[in-house]
Amino acid sequence: EEELPDGLDESCSQEEDEDSDSDASSVAGVSSRGSVAPVSRNCVECLAQPTEAQEKVLKPALVCSLFPNVPPTIYFSTRDERVEKLPWEQRKLLRWKMCTVTPNIVKQTVGRSHFRVSKKSNDWLGCWGHHMKSPSFRAIREHQKLNHFPGSFQIGRKDRLWRNLLKMQARCGKKEFNFFPQSFILPQDIKLLRKAWEEGTSRQKWIVKPPASARGIGIQVIHKWSQLPKRRPLLVQRYLHKPYLIGGKKFDLRIYVYVTCYDPLRVYLFKDGLVRFASCKYSSSMKSLSNKFVHLTNYSVNKKNTEYKSNSDETACQGHKWALKALWSYLTQKGVNSEAIWEKIKDIVIKTIIASEPYVNSLVKMYVRRPYCCHELFGFDIMLDENLKPWILEVNISPSLHSNSPLDVSIKGQMIRDLLNLAGFVLPSTDSVASRPQTRSGSTCSLGSALKEKPKPASEHFIAEKVKKAYYLTQKIPDQDFYSSILDILTPDDVRILVETEDEYSRRGQFERVFPSHISMRYLRFFEQPRYFNILVTQWELKYYLNKHKGLELLKNWCVKGYHTGAGTDLAQTWSLPKSFFLQKSSVQSSGFSKLELGRLG
Repeated sequence: EEELPDGLDESCSQEEDEDSDSDASSVAGVSSRGSVAPVSRNCVECLAQPTEAQEKVLKPALVCSLFPNVPPTIYFSTRDERVEKLPWEQRKLLRWKMCTVTPNIVKQTVGRSHFRVSKKSNDWLGCWGHHMKSPSFRAIREHQKLNHFPGSFQIGRKDRLWRNLLKMQARCGKKEFNFFPQSFILPQDIKLLRKAWEEGTSRQKWIVKPPASARGIGIQVIHKWSQLPKRRPLLVQRYLHKPYLIGGKKFDLRIYVYVTCYDPLRVYLFKDGLVRFASCKYSSSMKSLSNKFVHLTNYSVNKKNTEYKSNSDETACQGHKWALKALWSYLTQKGVNSEAIWEKIKDIVIKTIIASEPYVNSLVKMYVRRPYCCHELFGFDIMLDENLKPWILEVNISPSLHSNSPLDVSIKGQMIRDLLNLAGFVLPSTDSVASRPQTRSGSTCSLGSALKEKPKPASEHFIAEKVKKAYYLTQKIPDQDFYSSILDILTPDDVRILVETEDEYSRRGQFERVFPSHISMRYLRFFEQPRYFNILVTQWELKYYLNKHKGLELLKNWCVKGYHTGAGTDLAQTWSLPKSFFLQKSSVQSSGFSKLELGRLG
C-alpha cells in the first residue's frame, strides 16, 4: 500500500505493538473458514473475502439516527452477520487506509462492511495506524477518522502519565488521587528518590521502567541503590509488593477505554477485558527479583516460559490468561463485591483521562479540522493489591489487538466491532471526497485576501451562544440550582451536542459510558478549566437518566424545528426571551464582558 500522508506512518516508541510481527507483513483477508489468511497485495481488492455459505443474519449497511435530519452511520457486523451492499455510488466511498500496524481484527471487521483498501492518499474514510506528531493531524480531512488524538501521549508515556497524575494530586489532594504508587522520574527527581529510599526499610523494593517502552522491555525490580541503572531517563516506582494472588500468582487487568471526544468529554469502558497472570508463583524473596516470570504479568514476557498455559475458553478460570468477566465470576464466588472494584476502576479511568484533557483539547483546537476526525482506544493496566484496591500501572495508546487464541478473538473482535459502531463513521458526499484538501478553516483563499475582506456581522444565534457560555463559565461559586438552569434554554449548538451524545450512546454495544453520567458533577472540579459542554451533558444526564424517553422526545422536537442546524429565525421569539438577553451592543457593556473576553470565554 501507499504510505499515509504527512507522518501518519511515523512510529511511536510508547506504543504497545505485540501484534507487529504477525500483522505488519500482509493485508489479511478472511479464509473460507472465517480465519485470518494472508492475501497477496496484488490481489487485494476487498478486505474480506466471501465466507462459507452458511445462513447469516442480514444487517442493513447504515444505522439510522434516533433523530430526524441527522445522517446515518456505517454498520459494522459480527462474524455471524452479513451486511447488505450499498449502491455502487455510495459503496465506492468505503475506503480504508492500511498501514503496517493495522491489526488483522480491524481489517476483518471493516472488510465485512465492504470497505476496500484505499489506493490513494486522500480518499479514505478510516485509518487504524501509528500515533503521529501533532502538526501532522492537519492532513486529516473533515470526513476522515484516525484512531488517535494529538497529545494523548501525555498519559501514554510512562513519565508523562506520572508527572500529570502527580500534578493532579498536588492540585486536588491525595485523597482523590491515591491510586498510583510513589513515582520518581530520573534524572530530575534523583534527590527526592534518594531521600525516599533512605527513609524506607531495608527490605524495600522498587520497579524501574524506561519511560517509552512496552511489552516488559527494560523493566526490572531492584532492592539496592547500586542496582539502579545508570542510563537515563528512567521511571522508578515503589513496588506493589503485596498483590492479590490467585493460585499463588500475581496478575493484572487489561481494561479497554475508548474516548470518542474531549469536548465534551465522552469516555467508555468495554465491559470485558483480559486478566494476565505471571507464569510462576509469586515470591517476596529478594532472590526472586530477577525472575520476570514471577514479577511481570506481560503476555509477551510470560509466553516465553515453558510453563505458560493458554486458555481458549472465555468462561473458564484456567491457564495464564482469563476473560475479565471470568475473574468477576471467580471473585463473586469467593464472596468479593466485584461491582465495587469495577466502580473504583471507573473512577481511576475518569480521573486519568481528565489529567490529559487540557493538553489534548488545546492541540485538537490547534491542529484538527473538526472533532469528528479523532477517536482513541486506550489500554489501561490495573493491578489489585491484597486488599483488592485497584492501582494504575500504565496506559497504552496503542493496546495490542493481536488475537492468537479464541479467547482473544472473542473479546477483541467484539470490542473492535462495537468501537467502530460507536465511532459513528458517516458517508461523505462524493464532492467532499473528490475536492482538494482545504485549510483548517475550510477557506481556500490566501491569508492576505482574507484580511482584506470585511468581517461579517455575527448572527443572533452565534452571539446568544457566546453569551450563554460566558454566563455559565464565569460564576465564582456555582451550585446545582445554577448549573441545572443550563437546560432551560437550549441553543442550536446545545442541541447539536446533545443529539451527538444520545445518538452515540445508542450505538454503544457492550461499552459502558462512564463520562458523562448522572454522577459526573463530582468530576467537574478536577478539570483544569471548566468546559461549557461538559456542564451541559452532565446536567442533561442528571435530569433524564431515569427517563431517557422524555429527553429523546424533547430533542426530536428541536430537530424537527431545525434548531440543531441553526435554522430558527428569531431566537428571542422562539424561546420567549427578551431581546436584551441576546447581547445587543449595550448589553455587552452592561454584562461586564468585552467582546474579546466573550470570545476567550466562549
